[in-house]
Amino acid sequence: MRRRTLIRRSLTLTLVAVSAAASLRANAAEHITLRNGFEFDCVRREAAGDRVRLYLIPSVRGGAATAEEANYIEVAASAVLRVEKIPDPPAPVVAPPIAAPAVVAAAELTPDAMREMLARAGARHNIDVDLLASVVQAESGGNARAVSRAGAQGLMQLMPGTATELGVRDSFAPEENIGGGTAYLDALLTRYHDDIRLAVAAYNAGPAAVDRYHGIPPYAETRAYVARVIREFNRRKRAALAVHPSLMANAK
Repeated sequence: MRRRTLIRRSLTLTLVAVSAAASLRANAAEHITLRNGFEFDCVRREAAGDRVRLYLIPSVRGGAATAEEANYIEVAASAVLRVEKIPDPPAPVVAPPIAAPAVVAAAELTPDAMREMLARAGARHNIDVDLLASVVQAESGGNARAVSRAGAQGLMQLMPGTATELGVRDSFAPEENIGGGTAYLDALLTRYHDDIRLAVAAYNAGPAAVDRYHGIPPYAETRAYVARVIREFNRRKRAALAVHPSLMANAK
């Protein structure tokens, strides 16, 4: 526990390097490899004589589709070379009730108000406020009313299903959204032993993809997303050091 605290707090004064140059989150059940070389994920299989029906996972960021909603293909049972179980994503961490002095509506959100919300959420989960701010910048550009093409909502772009699991009642309420997104990022940092690159990649592409590739998935969008978050994080740290150079001396 002590080691984790030191690692988290060290983010405040450490610039993170990234070699990867970014929103597909799937809760895949199995990874199927066919003898012809094709590979894909499916939510379930149904045998029918000498054939098998494979229900595919839709490419929706953060979506929680059922097998009935998914597309499927049928192949000969003998065509299936390998079936691999894909690890489940970490159980969502429900954000604790927020004891804010006042509810701030999205229309009234100012940079200072958002910074205070990020600081409160960061303090609850021991996550650097600049890392949270960098994720918010990459996800929504600071727009509390942002909605992605896939339906992700708010500052930290929570899918409705994910928001419900995290205890977020209104994704467009800035403090609720930040609380839920921070709790999820906390779970990912714990899962990947405070490796910022992997946690951020999992926030974007899902932990199943990170686990499958044993690192940042080879998706152009995810690699660009990780680079964008860490570039913004480094920029914020450099700006802080320029204003308060004593921070570096205190870190030694």
